[in-house]
Amino acid sequence: MLEDPPVLGIIGGGQLGSMLSVAADKLKIKTIVLSDDKDAPAQKFCNKFIYSQYNNQNNINKFLDLVDKITFEFENIPYDILESIEKFKPVIPNPKINQIVQNRYKEKSFINKLGIQTTRWSLVKSNEDIKKNENLLPGILKTCTLGYDGKGQFVINSLKDLKKDWCFTSEYILEKKITLKQEISVIVTRFKNGKSIIYEPIENEHEHQILKKSQIPANINLKLFKESQKKAKLIANELNYIGTMCVEYFIDEQENLLVNEIAPRVHNSGHLTINAFNISQFENHIRAVCNLEMLPTNKVSNATMINILGREIKDYRNRSFQEDEFFFDYLKKEIKDKRKM
Repeated sequence: MLEDPPVLGIIGGGQLGSMLSVAADKLKIKTIVLSDDKDAPAQKFCNKFIYSQYNNQNNINKFLDLVDKITFEFENIPYDILESIEKFKPVIPNPKINQIVQNRYKEKSFINKLGIQTTRWSLVKSNEDIKKNENLLPGILKTCTLGYDGKGQFVINSLKDLKKDWCFTSEYILEKKITLKQEISVIVTRFKNGKSIIYEPIENEHEHQILKKSQIPANINLKLFKESQKKAKLIANELNYIGTMCVEYFIDEQENLLVNEIAPRVHNSGHLTINAFNISQFENHIRAVCNLEMLPTNKVSNATMINILGREIKDYRNRSFQEDEFFFDYLKKEIKDKRKM
């Protein structure tokens, strides 16, 4: 007798939650989205939407009553909230992974212990710590927690840039600036049985620290192609990860491959997998977290993905598209400068 498909809870109602809901619907899996944004676009794509702050226990209980398994679209949900939810329903991937990737100090320490190279860096708690690490200048000061799309980052070219009134209310890392040649990412989906699907490396271009363009094939040599996939798989295995994740890399002028960040979720750069592969990163994530069959994933086309930012969306909404062009409107209520639309 076949089991009924599980009802999947998704925490977070942005564009990634939307696309996960679309992928789940294709697999006949119902989705319940919980979001602290009353205008979250995912409510237009899921089966049921619950608007709530993430610490509202009454609404969390309602959410738990409706779902069998839970996943999330972003990694900065407080760990204690995910931990409390997991006591009642499985949260996949394991929230303990977020304790590592939510903190840049822990994340880079974890990566380096695997023998994987990152940019040179140091933990910073005061101006004195920066002075002790002058060899890392020019560098980028980044908050250990939170911060994405360039938020919580400060360029320090020399000790002259230090301000006496800086108050270090949280921990930071200081990263040595490198001469960047390219940025790539590798999307990997790991299943419960330990087997993985690894997409080919994606080349990325950023504007104002926001992803603007992704493409396959990446303009890299075969050595970097294989090395980036191998390291992404090693990271996923070491985390005992289940679901889709992304490893972002820098490539410097000497063609050193440096891990920048781990994203424990589906990723913006992987949107092109929807049309360039027979199974997208979103569908494979649903398959992995719901313990469905792992199917062969094959590339069907080269592809370029463009992020539409802010008011650009108005032009695109009035365009007609060719057969090999695919437009996905997140249907966000408010248009904001540099917002992914």
